[in-house]
Amino acid sequence: MAALSDLIISHREITSYIELEKLVEAAAHDGMIVLHMDLKPDYPDTPRDWQKRLELVFYRAGVPTFSEPGAAK
Repeated sequence: MAALSDLIISHREITSYIELEKLVEAAAHDGMIVLHMDLKPDYPDTPRDWQKRLELVFYRAGVPTFSEPGAAK
């Protein structure tokens, strides 16, 4: 399990919420299984529904689709 704060701290180059979404997506693709939302991202463009959006990005990125090579059949 990783905390959102750990991702943010270890990637100081991230300066916007949109970039954070891309980072969360990449983490899920790399095999991260659980992401703990332990803080609200402090970016000017952070939306009100940030937690729901990050959970959706994380879930969609981590679930293989049947069209991906190597996906379960």
